[in-house]
Amino acid sequence: MNVGFIGLGNMGKGMASNLVRKGARVVVHDINPAPVEALEKAGAGPARNVAEVAISSDIVFTMLPTTAVVESVIDGPDGVLAHLKPGGVIVDMSTIDPLVTDRLAALAATRDIAFADAPVGRLASHAERGECLFMVGAADDVFARIKPLLEMMGTTIHHCGGVGAGMRTKLVNNYLAIISCAFNAEAIALSQRFGLTLEKTLDVIHGTTATNGQLKTAWPSKVLKGDVAPGFAIDLAHKDLTLIVEAANAVKVPVPIAAAARESFSVARSRGKGDQDFSAMADILCDDAGIERPRLK
Repeated sequence: MNVGFIGLGNMGKGMASNLVRKGARVVVHDINPAPVEALEKAGAGPARNVAEVAISSDIVFTMLPTTAVVESVIDGPDGVLAHLKPGGVIVDMSTIDPLVTDRLAALAATRDIAFADAPVGRLASHAERGECLFMVGAADDVFARIKPLLEMMGTTIHHCGGVGAGMRTKLVNNYLAIISCAFNAEAIALSQRFGLTLEKTLDVIHGTTATNGQLKTAWPSKVLKGDVAPGFAIDLAHKDLTLIVEAANAVKVPVPIAAAARESFSVARSRGKGDQDFSAMADILCDDAGIERPRLK
């Protein structure tokens, strides 16, 4: 089996590296030549363009930043669908508009090409270690074909249903994860203004139903220790909240909290902080309010 991998950013590079390291025959492509060269040294085959990847592959993975890029790479004139042979599989691991996922899957079916969506949970550090979590939308037989490859890249694989179910599950998950950062930032800023001890405040929160995974497991190793290097950037959080609001509007589900949280992230981006980790919302809010940044001792 020949595997193609398109999109070698923070997440994609780590995932493709694990495929190579664990014995898969992989051809890779990215608009940035540096990760292609690094993976070539590790044993991957380099491709000059998307068409070369598709022509030489049985299964093609894409890990790309936006809906528009996914559409171009998969359905463009020199895209994957134009060159992947019948019987092949496309696995999109990006986080995009689920209606576009549906459209691409339907188009692929007309060409006897299977389609799966497998967006990724967890961070780039997990991708590097082969510890991703995948939310997969695929027919049962397609899931069976791609599962061994997903197991090379991750430790947790959820088959969420048919095509599109993985993408929609990812949006629900990210809804909670991202808005947690927004309301955590406000709560912690308030505690700082009140003059409360951060450590004791967190002790109390973690002993009640007010606690959440971002505040309990992620923030202590990120913003609360002064590390705002992007594990998941504010720009990406804003992009995902936009997808969530639009997807919810499409099915007539009101999400006013998501809309409000998105505007908080819009403010952070207007401050030039879009490339910081989304936990940096705490610092940004405190800076705007003239409050000392929260730090664990």
